[in-house]
Amino acid sequence: MTPYTLLFQTVLRRMDPERAHDRAFRAIEVAGKVPLLRDVVQGALAPYLGRGIGGPGSVEVLGRTVPAPFGLAGGFDKNARAVRGLTMLGFGFVEVGTVTPRPQPGNERPRMWRELDVRGVRNRMGFNNDGAVEMAERLRALRSTRAGRAVIVGVNIGKNKSTPAADAAGDYARCARMLAEHADYLVVNVSSPNTPGLRDLQTADELRPILTAVRAAADEATALARVGRTPLLVKIAPDLSDEDVDAVADLVTELGLDGVVAVNTTVGHDRGPGGLSGPPLLARGLEVVRRLRGRLGPDPVVIGVGGVTDADDVRAYLRAGADLVQGYTSFVYRGPFWPSRINRALTRSPGSSSAGTMA
Repeated sequence: MTPYTLLFQTVLRRMDPERAHDRAFRAIEVAGKVPLLRDVVQGALAPYLGRGIGGPGSVEVLGRTVPAPFGLAGGFDKNARAVRGLTMLGFGFVEVGTVTPRPQPGNERPRMWRELDVRGVRNRMGFNNDGAVEMAERLRALRSTRAGRAVIVGVNIGKNKSTPAADAAGDYARCARMLAEHADYLVVNVSSPNTPGLRDLQTADELRPILTAVRAAADEATALARVGRTPLLVKIAPDLSDEDVDAVADLVTELGLDGVVAVNTTVGHDRGPGGLSGPPLLARGLEVVRRLRGRLGPDPVVIGVGGVTDADDVRAYLRAGADLVQGYTSFVYRGPFWPSRINRALTRSPGSSSAGTMA
């Protein structure tokens, strides 16, 4: 039994899940702000992050060099407060958010539950976040340093709960306008089950004006800032039918988007309110990624997420056609060394386990 497993079994599992998350998150955030501690920990856990272009396991994707193929999914760092601490622990890239134009508290508590029998997590958080203005300030500060500019950060954007579905495109565009210049890529999240009516926006007819508005807003913002174009992806649910997955892929091709993130949490369970994440998602996540890659062809990026427990799961996503892979839930069960263990396994040798070889 590892020290973290002992801590989880004796202490953390007895705590309210959201309270435990907040304490762990705060520790990561604080550690990431202490330069000497941060550099020593990253040097010990994640030496691959400093190898640069051409290093073992690095991936050329979205016009960026991602130092390792396994990153953190959106939802853990909703406000871009702990990016340096999270990369310190070994994630190859970090996706922050979901962020909305205006701050909002999210749904009432309790809104997070551990599903211990399947090593999963169920949540109905409801996009609780500090808003796009606060996130933009934090990302601006991050990018003001050389080390902060080197980190690969995706920004996951959503709409406020109070915004009618008919006005959703405006919310997404406002987020893009404020955040595009600071992001390595943007993700339009229309697949959370915890904002009423949000998943209805995944149909091609509803999604088209949102993606069009976001693309225009992001391009306007990056042009004014005189920085390069920010790639745009869309995140979809595992509960879409195969025909709807195909329709999203066709829309990505039609609009010239940069890719898809697949998949979000599932409502296909009988455990209570909210979306379920963790190992039960793996099989469907792989199916959706495989289907997207077959429909999209080789060029648009596919980021696979859902049910990742170890390096073998990441390899399975890469073989299915993913360019990058994300995880979150097993961070809860396997502890702070989990991302570095996975990326060390994937980057151990230049030819045998890099993302480019396995894709």
